[in-house]
Amino acid sequence: MSDATTSRQSNTYTGQTIRPDEAAHFGKLAADWWDPKGSSAMLHKLNPVRLSFLRDAIDLHWAGDVRDAKPLAGKTALDVGCGAGLLCEPLARLGADVTGVDAAPENTAAAAIHAERSGLDIRYMAGELAAQDIGTFDLVTAMEVIEHVADKQAFANELAARLAPGGLMVLSTPNRTVRSRALMIGAAEGFGLIPRGTHHWDDFITPEELGELLEAAGLSMGEPKGIAFSPMKGLHLSDDLSLNYIVTARAR
Repeated sequence: MSDATTSRQSNTYTGQTIRPDEAAHFGKLAADWWDPKGSSAMLHKLNPVRLSFLRDAIDLHWAGDVRDAKPLAGKTALDVGCGAGLLCEPLARLGADVTGVDAAPENTAAAAIHAERSGLDIRYMAGELAAQDIGTFDLVTAMEVIEHVADKQAFANELAARLAPGGLMVLSTPNRTVRSRALMIGAAEGFGLIPRGTHHWDDFITPEELGELLEAAGLSMGEPKGIAFSPMKGLHLSDDLSLNYIVTARAR
């Protein structure tokens, strides 16, 4: 791993993944997290793209029937950095027994209320992942999270520790490129499409760096798929990794 990457990941909370300022930032967004026109509007646009990749990965990993409406029936799923449950609820509808963990208690409270109103039984917990006595899961997801944590290697290690034998992990994160700085921070945050202060470009991770983090945690990373943006298509899966990407990981 490069010296620059090591520098970005060093911090005074070695082993602690939550940054209090990050948790507070996202906690303030809890009230309108489910509003598709609110401060989390971009997540509502991103979620179907992530779910498309996720469904294909689930069907491939467990050799499932693509026509099955509940391919996760009988399986457990953990969404880390779950926010107010935007991914947890679709996972539950796919049949999984879902647990969501988030740094901000405001988010898990909003998530629990929304799940109850939606008739979904989802367990939500707030705090450090390492502090949760929740066992292991068939599916572990961490979408747009690792770029926000303090100790990225500790976080990758904790994700790996939560993955059951034969399980599947899926992560997404922005790439650290000139394009991501210009579009995600300069344009999206500059024009209010994403709340200002959401991203810090130095914390973005290249696919090569993420592969090294996962390898050190005992995981093998699959081939990354880009999440690109164009005026015609909006956000979509692509071979272009320069903005954002999504990957699978499995125990070696």
